[in-house]
Amino acid sequence: MSKFCDTCGRGSLFAQTRSKSMVATKRKQFINLQTKSIDGKRLQMCTRCIKGITKISAKKNKTVPRRATNRTKRKAM
Repeated sequence: MSKFCDTCGRGSLFAQTRSKSMVATKRKQFINLQTKSIDGKRLQMCTRCIKGITKISAKKNKTVPRRATNRTKRKAM
């Protein structure tokens, strides 16, 4: 399995771990990859792309959640 997002191409980064004496050791920091099936194909996608796809599909279906400000506030009697 690859460590890259199939949609945007994001990959791993380099980070540093710090010990108590603040000595830096380089390590790899991987992105959060999830397996999603879209149009019958299995793709490795990062969570940022999955979030964007769900927002786009929600806009097409007009099911964007709205804030419930009026319902949550109680009227003073």
